[in-house]
Amino acid sequence: MLLDKPVASPHSVAESSALRLRDSFGRAITDLRISVTDRCNYKCVYCRAGDEGASFTELPIADYLRMVRVLVSLGIEKVRLTGGEPLLRSGLVELVAELARMNTAFRADGSRLDSHEVGKPLDIALTTNGHLLESLAAPLAAAGLNRVTVSMDAVDPEIFARITRVPRSFQRVMAGVRAAQEAGLGPVKINCVLLRGFNDTQIEPFAEFSRRQGVVVRFIEFMPLGEDRTWKPETVVTMDEIVSRLNAWRPSCGVPAGLVELPPLTASETAKRFTFADGIGEIGIIAPVSHPFCGHCSRVRITSDGALRTCLFSQSDHDLYGEMRRGGTDQQLASYIRCVVMHKEARHHIGEPGFEKPSRNMVHIGG
Repeated sequence: MLLDKPVASPHSVAESSALRLRDSFGRAITDLRISVTDRCNYKCVYCRAGDEGASFTELPIADYLRMVRVLVSLGIEKVRLTGGEPLLRSGLVELVAELARMNTAFRADGSRLDSHEVGKPLDIALTTNGHLLESLAAPLAAAGLNRVTVSMDAVDPEIFARITRVPRSFQRVMAGVRAAQEAGLGPVKINCVLLRGFNDTQIEPFAEFSRRQGVVVRFIEFMPLGEDRTWKPETVVTMDEIVSRLNAWRPSCGVPAGLVELPPLTASETAKRFTFADGIGEIGIIAPVSHPFCGHCSRVRITSDGALRTCLFSQSDHDLYGEMRRGGTDQQLASYIRCVVMHKEARHHIGEPGFEKPSRNMVHIGG
């Protein structure tokens, strides 16, 4: 569903402080993605141009925590730490430990908890390229991290190294995946961005990888978010094509070909979920280009330098950190966030006439 017109709110400004954060289209904002660094130790070909490094600053961990606390008071329930590469950031384990002490502020029906009630712990996740995960998985799990997603665009080591432009990177990432599983951060999710003519040969091998390794593989349609700003519709491997190929693939002897669709876990879930006839392995497909899911979007993002973004494809940033630096109180920050979120975009316009690429590319927004 794509929203085009905002819905009128029946609530006065005075009443709004007790209400869960919503945009002008009535969508509840419950998910926060926060980039803790703009740096990355990979130079993936679809993401970075090659030589360009960090473009934006990092904030003190305490400042990120203050932003999160304000957003949690408004209704955020899930926090995903991203980058750049978040495992490069010093103080990450301590940040997770502080997040694990926070609790949600609203009931399931959207009403605010009373002062004597304790909400649920935050759902804390992390997206990483996995290169440094082997040594950090256990400390992060002990600090309170719930889940980890590893960006991994091939199961062929040579193709993987060609994508990341880092020699022997596949072995490091696999060690990180195993460490995350051993630390209880499973089922580990593996995100693969598919580009036609580059790594689309990996679809069936990834399906086998999911079954063999006990991970959830999620294919993501290629979006116009790279540093080199090159994107063509024909480069996109669409969800329909992926489903068609996996429907024709036979997992093993005695298991018939064909995907079995799984129900969504939440209304705002971005991935269509599938398994195979024997229930072994899980494939998710995130299709923002061919099957947009903007109508159920529940996300906002904070960049490493403290800008609030309401969509990956926003044309502008909103300087939340600037409000803090100018001495804004938590209440003033909350009011600022509500004002920004009321202008959250109805949807993106990929592939439409007049489409404009976002003001930042993906690596400088936060994956």
